[in-house]
Amino acid sequence: MQRTKNKTVYDVFIERGFIEKVTDEEKVPDIVEGKVTCYIGFDPTASSFHVGNLVPIMSLAHMQRHGHQPIALVGGGTGLVGDPSGKDEMRQILTYEEINKNANAQKKQFSQFLDFSGGKALLLNNADWLTKLNYIDFLRDIGVHFSVNRMLATESVKIRLETGLSFIEFNYQLLQAYDFWYLFKHHNCMIQMGGSDQWGNIVAGIDLIRRLEGKQAYGITFPLIMTADGRKMGKTEKGAVWLDAQRTSPYEYYQFWINTDDRDVIRFLALFTFLPMVDVEEYGKLKGADLRQAKEMLAFEATKIVHGEEEATRARNASRVLFSLDERTEGEAIPTTCIDRRRIDEGIPVFKLFETASLCASGSEARRLIEQGGAYINNHKVGKFDDIIKLDDFGEKGEMILRAGKKKYQRIKLKTS
Repeated sequence: MQRTKNKTVYDVFIERGFIEKVTDEEKVPDIVEGKVTCYIGFDPTASSFHVGNLVPIMSLAHMQRHGHQPIALVGGGTGLVGDPSGKDEMRQILTYEEINKNANAQKKQFSQFLDFSGGKALLLNNADWLTKLNYIDFLRDIGVHFSVNRMLATESVKIRLETGLSFIEFNYQLLQAYDFWYLFKHHNCMIQMGGSDQWGNIVAGIDLIRRLEGKQAYGITFPLIMTADGRKMGKTEKGAVWLDAQRTSPYEYYQFWINTDDRDVIRFLALFTFLPMVDVEEYGKLKGADLRQAKEMLAFEATKIVHGEEEATRARNASRVLFSLDERTEGEAIPTTCIDRRRIDEGIPVFKLFETASLCASGSEARRLIEQGGAYINNHKVGKFDDIIKLDDFGEKGEMILRAGKKKYQRIKLKTS
């Protein structure tokens, strides 16, 4: 994407809906007119990012596309403590081995969004400096600058005081503030960005830099992205939508985006793709059935960023088969279950087939689905739960498409053992 003349990354953040709060609304737009270094910290609490992590990751990518140097900071050190922000209870304490394993896996995913060659972006792990701190020295040099009264007044701490806040979690704000100071000192990092729940931690870092260095740093927070029906972005009935293809296949990832609520499509095109805003605005003019074009573009672009253009194309082709948009396209990317031909030759009740395909968790769930009219084979509604499926039902290709409800599909293929 080419940089628009005279348009700064701050302008892009505003028009695409990234910004919730800024520590200095006058200075920040000015300093990003020149090259700056910024950072966001990521907790290595899982071996993969999920869709809920995309806003901060995309913001780093936009910073780089506008000539700035982003730092993706893996919280190998802070992850050993656990961030209480936005949590109702204490996070599970992970081992050093678990933290390191997750951190290494996350490093690979950052490379899908950022170019780390030639110092264009930095990938750092705060374990490199936090785990080497001397506790007494840390208290004397850093802790002396923190007011317990002010820390207790931060929103993330106040919420947790009602359910209980451990001493180890209470220290988290000091460690994150130290991160900002360390990056300011060693990498000239001027801006920390993060979710809205990080506001108190970011301000604490800015204050520490001012006290230790006598200089000014800045912060930007992003809004918590909610869907039009009030759900947290990235949460589904099956759980999180992961960026790791082993957890969420490219096809499933594509399906997540194409099933976006009509009311969210344009907003998500702005947040989760790099399409120029002039194109996003054109898609915003579509209404009714035509809005599916915008959904297809959202799903394709979002999948391409994470899984590459080839996988995005395969997922789009498979989706078009299922929705009868292109009967000539093969659906190789559709989730597939292979069943021994001999088992079908003997006959299998249709409810058992839905259970075998993992479209239903049990036979009783499959029966209820069929009785309620939510089961389909090749787009034809299943009549009775005990109908027997035989070889003739698979046609010349030896396969069929099962559907549970509106969005869950599985292809069944015959195999000869």
